[in-house]
Amino acid sequence: VQLAESGGGLVQPGGSLRLSCVASETILSSDLMGWYRQAPGKQRELVAVRRSGRDPTVADSVRGRFTISRDNAKNAVYLQMSSLQPEDTAVYQCYARRTEGVQWRTYWGQGTQVTVSS
Repeated sequence: VQLAESGGGLVQPGGSLRLSCVASETILSSDLMGWYRQAPGKQRELVAVRRSGRDPTVADSVRGRFTISRDNAKNAVYLQMSSLQPEDTAVYQCYARRTEGVQWRTYWGQGTQVTVSS
């Protein structure tokens, strides 16, 4: 499964961006899809993930500013980011955990750079 991200870029503090990720194969609504990020010199951290029938898991640092959504028909996940701050600068990676038989398998996108700067 390949995950293709788009939508990163340079934005001023207080601005907004929308990230998109589309999987090359079916990701069931019951499987997890979402976003992680890694800032320079820091560990990768969860931003938001969701699956059908459950409330999304959202990092405290972005709750109320970022919204995760999915389009299961398109095998896609989106991250609407608002009120961006310099500390949101990072490489954002799409994530999918797909059920394959009796196992889960994890997939990662290449990442898209988000830079928040004036």
